[in-house]
Amino acid sequence: MTTIRLTVAQALVRFLAAQYTERDGTRRRLIGAMWGIFGHGNVAGIGQALVEYADLMPYHQGRNEQAVVHAAVGYARQSGRLSAHAVTTSIGPGATNLVTGAALATVNHLPVLLLPGDVFAARPADPVLQQLEVPYAGDVSVNDTLRPVSRYFDRITRPEALIPAALQAMRVLTDPVDTGAVTLALPQDVQAEGYDWPERFFAERVWTVRRPGADAAELTEAVRAVRAARRPLVIAGGGVHHSRAETALAEFAGATGIPVASTQAGKGSLRYDHPQDVGGIGHTGTATADDLARAADLVIGVGTRYTDFTTASGTLFENPAVRFLNLNIAPFDGHKLAGLPLVADARSALGELTEALGMHGHRVPGEYVAEYTAAKERWERTVDACFAAPDPAARPTQPQVLGALDALVDESDILVNAAGSLPGDLHKLWRARSADQYHLEYGYSCMGYEIPAALGVKLAAPERNVWALVGDGTYLMLPTEIVTAVQEGVAIKLVLLQNHGYASIGGLSEAVGAERFGTAYRYPAGDGTHTGAPLPVDLAANAASLGMRVLRAGTVGELRAALGEARAADVPTCVYVETETSDTVSGAPPAQAWWDVPVAATATRPSAVKARELYERHVSTRRRHL
Repeated sequence: MTTIRLTVAQALVRFLAAQYTERDGTRRRLIGAMWGIFGHGNVAGIGQALVEYADLMPYHQGRNEQAVVHAAVGYARQSGRLSAHAVTTSIGPGATNLVTGAALATVNHLPVLLLPGDVFAARPADPVLQQLEVPYAGDVSVNDTLRPVSRYFDRITRPEALIPAALQAMRVLTDPVDTGAVTLALPQDVQAEGYDWPERFFAERVWTVRRPGADAAELTEAVRAVRAARRPLVIAGGGVHHSRAETALAEFAGATGIPVASTQAGKGSLRYDHPQDVGGIGHTGTATADDLARAADLVIGVGTRYTDFTTASGTLFENPAVRFLNLNIAPFDGHKLAGLPLVADARSALGELTEALGMHGHRVPGEYVAEYTAAKERWERTVDACFAAPDPAARPTQPQVLGALDALVDESDILVNAAGSLPGDLHKLWRARSADQYHLEYGYSCMGYEIPAALGVKLAAPERNVWALVGDGTYLMLPTEIVTAVQEGVAIKLVLLQNHGYASIGGLSEAVGAERFGTAYRYPAGDGTHTGAPLPVDLAANAASLGMRVLRAGTVGELRAALGEARAADVPTCVYVETETSDTVSGAPPAQAWWDVPVAATATRPSAVKARELYERHVSTRRRHL
């Protein structure tokens, strides 16, 4: 057997450079690049290997380990999970900073390869700098915090152990059911250790991303359920996008007349102007979709996990006869809500279902189509009213900011968001023009995701305009990768909305009787609350100090001009706007469905007592679907 002597880190980099995915005849490089921040735990291992093989593995320098995982996740999602990025860190804080990003990746079923440095395997010095000593276990390090948030975890304590571990890592990264964060913890001495590797380890490997079809018996049951329904409703989840099943879904909806609502992850599965698109579902959904859900006798979930926002915490589907048909590649999700499972790839099974129903000439009743069509038109008028900004000299509301952007973009633009009050407004109001325009991370809803994720999306689609929509709260969490965007000339667009606090949680706090405590960015008022004057924080100046071009917009007219200038810019550009939050100014429509956030069972303050009474009324409507 022919061998080649390399360090473990060198062997890993060479191995990763030779891995590919293939789906539908399209071949992609699996690990497109590596992000990293170097310290004593990886600089002599992975760092040296990246220098050695700079021609094989592109490298991106990050500023915060959590942020670069977000960037890698943005890249993977935009790449259809067919290409991913790796992230290398030192030991200690560098490794534990990965945990939040890893959880986000795994919750959202998006592949990212994590390569944290680890303490010495041979333990010549014990403890080393940044090592956490665990008195009851000598084989535990801080990297073990990554176990519960990883879909695969291994610690490479011997060079030869890399071979099976690396192959298993690639298997999980390319598995449409199991994919998520994959962690290979790399002790710093092992990274630099030499070993005689079989040359075959570095041969090109192609990992086929499966498209399993439906089981014949499950398909028969699914056809029977759809044909028996008078008021069916499709809920399109993120699995539609992961499968690239948007065309198949449009053909299914067009052939059957069944309306399609979407989760945050599934929005854009149909264009907003498709006759069967009825908008977002659940707590942040449209009145059209939620009213249809309440009366539906069959809910067809396609690639959805049925989170509490989607089901309105178990209160949305009110029809006593409602049943669920769950088309999902993951059996775990396919059996939720005691539904009929149709375990298969979304695109494959939708095609099979459309064909089978077409043999029977199946289509929903005409009066049902007329009903949701009229409701869809009414909601579009609601959107128009929210977006309208008749006074160009006025300070814009948040929906009016979205309206100005809506009037500017075309189907090539991509919007990235994750947390705060924006996800609710976007889910209700945004008019998605393409399958990948709406990039909402709402599985983990992680503050700070937007800027680094936009960077990753732009790296995956350099020809597209990529907008990170960010409130002041989430901006302050992770603005660091602005520096990376400037350094690498990645022309992301940042819309930074200043409303002086955690607006979304402030509203929720008021609703549950907590009186907006601790949710405003203001000076203390002397009574234990932060209700004084707004803080003199200038986020626009902060973004500019990190190297970003900044355009300030104080009015609707200035906003429109600034957005147009930003869209045309070829450097990272921020549009900063302070939004109108007065109670006298119309905002987005209220929630169209409930969300369960428990309220204090005992309280003396009237706001909490009233909130508890309302909470108990909502809880009484929850049901278990069996």
